[in-house]
Amino acid sequence: MQGSNTPINPEFADLVIEEAYNPYRECIQGLANEPITVRMIVERADTMLRGEPGFEGLGDYSLSEIVARLVANRPRVAIIQGSADHPAHLLDHEHMLRVAARIWQNGGVPFTFGVPVICDGTAQNNIGQSYSLVSRNQTAATVNINFEGHSYHAAYVLSGCDKSPTGVLSGLASAARARTAPGRGTAPAWAMFAPSHVLRGGTIPPGTRDRLRAIEDKATAAGDPQLAADIAENARYILQCSSDEAFIGQLKRAVSMGLIDRTEQNGILDELAAATCHENGGVCAFNGTGNSSRTLVASLGLTPREVELLTDTPATKIVNTAVDQFFRCFNRPDFGLLEVLAGNYANAIRIHGATGSSTNLMMHMPAIMRYAGFDVTLSDYEAVANAHDVPDIFAHSLTEGRDTFALAQQFEAGHNRGMESIYKVLSNLGVPLNLDAPTMTGHSWRERTADLDQPVSPDLPEERAVIRARPVREISGTDVLRGNFLSTAVLKVAAMSDSQYKTFDDRVFVVRYFANEYDCNADLTDPKLMDKLRKIPGLDEAVLARLRAVNGGDGTGDFDAMIEDGTLAFAFVIGGQGPKAYGMPEMFSPSQNLRHHGVLERSSILMTDGRYSGVTKGACIGHVTPEAYEGGAIGALVDGDLLWVRLGGKGLDILDREHFLAGEKSPMTELPLAERADIITERKRMMDQRQLEVASSSLMDEVTDAERGVVPGSVDRRATHPSPITGKARAAA
Repeated sequence: MQGSNTPINPEFADLVIEEAYNPYRECIQGLANEPITVRMIVERADTMLRGEPGFEGLGDYSLSEIVARLVANRPRVAIIQGSADHPAHLLDHEHMLRVAARIWQNGGVPFTFGVPVICDGTAQNNIGQSYSLVSRNQTAATVNINFEGHSYHAAYVLSGCDKSPTGVLSGLASAARARTAPGRGTAPAWAMFAPSHVLRGGTIPPGTRDRLRAIEDKATAAGDPQLAADIAENARYILQCSSDEAFIGQLKRAVSMGLIDRTEQNGILDELAAATCHENGGVCAFNGTGNSSRTLVASLGLTPREVELLTDTPATKIVNTAVDQFFRCFNRPDFGLLEVLAGNYANAIRIHGATGSSTNLMMHMPAIMRYAGFDVTLSDYEAVANAHDVPDIFAHSLTEGRDTFALAQQFEAGHNRGMESIYKVLSNLGVPLNLDAPTMTGHSWRERTADLDQPVSPDLPEERAVIRARPVREISGTDVLRGNFLSTAVLKVAAMSDSQYKTFDDRVFVVRYFANEYDCNADLTDPKLMDKLRKIPGLDEAVLARLRAVNGGDGTGDFDAMIEDGTLAFAFVIGGQGPKAYGMPEMFSPSQNLRHHGVLERSSILMTDGRYSGVTKGACIGHVTPEAYEGGAIGALVDGDLLWVRLGGKGLDILDREHFLAGEKSPMTELPLAERADIITERKRMMDQRQLEVASSSLMDEVTDAERGVVPGSVDRRATHPSPITGKARAAA
């Protein structure tokens, strides 16, 4: 029997997708195969929602009705889920069924598929990190294959954490670009992102806190008040996997000093782990890559206000509102994914800066645009960031009750409107934004914020507000650094305190080189680290005297005093971590060990051709390009080299030692690559050997560098459409 093809929601009674070709009419196999998958989803949604107050029912969802909708070219909407072994996706199933129900009520045809999602926290400091970035590209391919292979019109994405949101968006963007090819005859692709709810941070159990205090007392008695202070400081943070990682480094220091044994260390870590995550899961409450991705998809206009900041899985009413807005965008080419990305990209760059988001996005943002076919690189980001200063308006804190869960609570209480408030605040502060850019609510930002007279409620005390109507400080965002031994590197200015930024500007650092993060961790957690640093070659009295003269001291002091006052500062350099060498893992563990080591935090920086976690704090320079594996000079640095860092001038150079001793800070005009050829060759051999640890299926040997988003070569070659920033297209590599 032929189905009625009549939706329950009359607003969309006549909605069919306008396109020249319908594969579910022209090819019988899809029409025969897919209706049973649709029926199962709708039936399960009906079972879950039946009896819920206000539920209107789903009417006829027989196979005949499904066939009728497919033949009529009703909207085919894929609901993209994550895997349940990732905390952010624990409640995807319930959310998906609510979305499926509303799609059916609106006359559409709901489908669903899931993608694996690697948890960066679980993968930290082990081989898993070599699979993290490549998972983004593999997710993009998987999403594109399903989206194109089953001819979906649109995707409602249950957006989670880590690399998944940008991977999904990249895959959809690639499909959207392919659909513009002459002869396809298909409609644009539409996409809406509904970020997962925020994970409530844990609390250190009282007994565990007592055990940590006992270690603090022992450290003080043993003559190491710094370790005691470091543990006490870390205990102020909400309990998250990130703070757990810092405790590992601190407890290792305690074990090395004989204050506790390994059994007690592991017992404390086990207690912390069991108290960390709330059983409902969600995206961790720090402003790492997960919440930065939430901010990104919202700033790109892909997220309706109702589902932007949640503390639990959304109620049916909220889901219905979001899906209805999505349906109103169908058959409107100006709300297609490519148009939304192009219109909002510069906005997203400025909002990335104003919210202090993850440096990982410095690769993900150009990657998304290259998947979308736009010739965008890190230089486009740099051009937007340099064109107009953007203030910090995000008072995010893991110690002062202003984490992302608190932000979500403020959002739910009506104290802010999430991304709409951010747009309004920045606009009020004179930051140039394209307020006429389209968003997937069917409205522009100008329309969405027209009634927002007070972007942050005056009923919320300013000291508690995460989003601020007045700037927190003038410096913010992530800077692109350039120098004589690199093309580019990135530094998250937002992760540095004002005093740290001022102290590290125009400073000379002594290099301590490591071939991997494990050796760096061993040094940073070694109580005898200072003795190792004393033995760095070339660190003689003449160099120390010059460092005292140029690094802001009073010209006096021995080795220990110079470290204490910061006139002797070190650059801990980890090479061989780039995408082609080792998958570009995050150097989160070394960054935490540096961040929570009071003396080193005040004086030293970390630098790598790898990445950092979005929650990383302190002076951490990453994404150094070209990478060591490709011949980048970061792989030629040796202990004792002198690096001149100019944060204000966005410069990073190797200094000429002879000129430095003679009283000049002069960058080397010719790098000592020839004289260090044996070192470079040996390090390349070590990188090749270490690369064998990574499964061949996940090597990234055919990708671009970090400046071009670390995307597959095929994606890079197709990125020939003009950049929405410059209006130009450069030659593809």
